[in-house]
Amino acid sequence: MEKRIILFLLLSFGIIFGFDFFLKELGLMPEPPPTEEEREASPAGYDPLSPTGSIQDASSDVRPHGDEQETSLNRGHNLEEIETPLYRATFINRGAQIQSWQLKQYLTQDEDDPRPIEFIYPEGHFAGPVSMQVADPAVNAMLNNSLFEVSRDFDTLDEVHPTGHLTFSYRNDEHSLLVEKEFTFTYDSYLVDVSIHIEGLEEDAVEVLLGTNFGVVEWGQGFIGALGPAWMIDDVLEKETPDPEIRRSGDIRWAALQDKYFISVLIPQGAQGVFAKTEAERVVTSGVEFPVDKGGSQLQFQLYAGPKQFDVMRSLGHGLEDTIDFGWFIYGSWGIVKAVAKPLFYVLRFLYEYTQNYGVAIILLTCGIKLLFVPLQYKSYKSMQGMQTIQPQIKAVQAKLKDDRERLNRELIKLYKEHKVNPVGGCLPMVLQMPVFISLFNILYMTVDLRKAPFLLWITDLSIPDPYYVFPILMGASMVLQQKIMPTTMDPTQAKMMLLLPVFLTFLFLTFPAGLVIYWLTNNVLTILQQVVTDRFILKPPTFNQPVPAGDDSLTKPTNGETGASKKKKGKAKES
Repeated sequence: MEKRIILFLLLSFGIIFGFDFFLKELGLMPEPPPTEEEREASPAGYDPLSPTGSIQDASSDVRPHGDEQETSLNRGHNLEEIETPLYRATFINRGAQIQSWQLKQYLTQDEDDPRPIEFIYPEGHFAGPVSMQVADPAVNAMLNNSLFEVSRDFDTLDEVHPTGHLTFSYRNDEHSLLVEKEFTFTYDSYLVDVSIHIEGLEEDAVEVLLGTNFGVVEWGQGFIGALGPAWMIDDVLEKETPDPEIRRSGDIRWAALQDKYFISVLIPQGAQGVFAKTEAERVVTSGVEFPVDKGGSQLQFQLYAGPKQFDVMRSLGHGLEDTIDFGWFIYGSWGIVKAVAKPLFYVLRFLYEYTQNYGVAIILLTCGIKLLFVPLQYKSYKSMQGMQTIQPQIKAVQAKLKDDRERLNRELIKLYKEHKVNPVGGCLPMVLQMPVFISLFNILYMTVDLRKAPFLLWITDLSIPDPYYVFPILMGASMVLQQKIMPTTMDPTQAKMMLLLPVFLTFLFLTFPAGLVIYWLTNNVLTILQQVVTDRFILKPPTFNQPVPAGDDSLTKPTNGETGASKKKKGKAKES
């Protein structure tokens, strides 16, 4: 039984953690997204419908915080910059689209030259976020390539002036077309209210684009759940990869593009559909569809572009907090894992509020979980020790009845009952702790809270691997020591084979975030201490008896170190 469980664990770890590695080795893993250097070399802006796609050589006027002339008809490309304590956004008046969206409080992983994270995808020439498209190419050109008139009612956003409006207007009398886009910003929020007024549009529907990879800045890094497009329709969360395009209809709550730590979301009112389209490998465009009529339509929605902070996601409503998939495990989301993960996440943040160090909070949380499982672990030790005690009798039964499988099973069950030993008792705590481990794995691996969070000394970011591999090596050493002192029913050959498990996990954890390694190392150290205390003060290790010779009728009887002959001698002595 123990060998099968060990084999199962080894195969599970291999499948879970080695999948990406083997795909990369076989050349089946897609190429990673462009590096920061490649992003720097790419054009900073784009024109969705121009032949070159670049606006760098066009006449442009960057107005960071307003202009003396509140309303101006732009003769060329004009850029409007919005800056809050959280982000810096740049809008272009050609098509009234977002040209840049930088998160000021989140920097790139480049330690030599950290810069604010940019949400706009730098490669290719795709229509920008909040652009519109319809079926008619001529109208499309007017909506996305025309120069809009710009007005704003603020210079800066701060506590004194917390909100501001930026309005883009376009009128084409020849086609009786009127478009007005109004953006409402709040200084302490990533959420933007958007209102689009349209008149004279000879279409039944218009699509508002969330953008192309808007918000996907670290796609495909490491072992994580579904990334890319996600949406909620009729209260059902869906995460689908378009191949090459997906369209859904119903009660659209929101549509999003997401990666491990960041997300962009459109939360519409009255949308009738959602879509996502694959432009290239790991390049996806998404948006929502609104119904319109020629007499005039008012499109209302909210745009969120920022980190996947749990409280913020939950405050937005509509189940957006589930984009942080605490229940993810191998091939889907598990309710039991999610139910365990959320309380653990709250406890972790509660500990962080007092320690101001997520590494220390992880250690304290691990200690708390270990204390919670002490009674269960004690029963596990006791069961494993009982199995050790009766090992000689088990081997004797197996040797005598090796050709009679049915009787062998009956005799073993009888032996277990006589000694009150559960052969799977040692494994039950491991099974019960699996949801806790998986939950902690998801919390420590997927939450943006640990990104750029320092611990001590050289560990300056708990979301990336230990640069000097100190903690993974210590973790492997602790696993070897743990195997040496833990009770086991394996023979010496099997025990030596099990030493391969720490080696395998050590190499695996070299690529894991430091926060996860700290958790595992702490858990191993506590397990070793618990075992030492148990062996010395609570359950002393058993003294093994010699195996009962095959054929002895008393092979299933408890001997307590006595042979059948010695029992007979004692009986005669009592009679005399």
